[in-house]
Amino acid sequence: MRITGGIRVIAVFEAAKGLLVLLAGFGLLSLVHHDVQQVAEDIVSHFHLNPASHYPRIFIQLAVNVSDTQLWTMAAFALAYASIRLAEAYGLWNELRWAEWLAVVSGGIYVPIEIHELLSGISGIKVCTLTINICIVFYMAYVLRQSLRNDSSTGSG
Repeated sequence: MRITGGIRVIAVFEAAKGLLVLLAGFGLLSLVHHDVQQVAEDIVSHFHLNPASHYPRIFIQLAVNVSDTQLWTMAAFALAYASIRLAEAYGLWNELRWAEWLAVVSGGIYVPIEIHELLSGISGIKVCTLTINICIVFYMAYVLRQSLRNDSSTGSG
């Protein structure tokens, strides 16, 4: 017997991440052949941020140094990442074993990075991200373990 409710929630979560990154990639492509520095300054101004303060200044400085080639490269990486997330979401929704393995492995890869980030400074977002990711990894590992047990007890596999 499969545990579909939790898997479907994770599938929707992964699809949402994929679509969000895909939209970000298209946003990067929309900046090709445009004045990226001006766009960054407009964003900072729109949110009423002080362009001389730390993070807005870093954001604007990054925009000054970005090239069209870098935008295309970042968009390509966004497409690759989104493709993986969307494929995983499809596989999880359809309860395919490879997608369950992918969820465990891809989620597990981020845990050490998230712990490292948390050690550099605790924030609510960092704690929440790490907690959600650990819950997904443990839940998917549980699902895999249950399905492997069921396969071995029924003799399929």
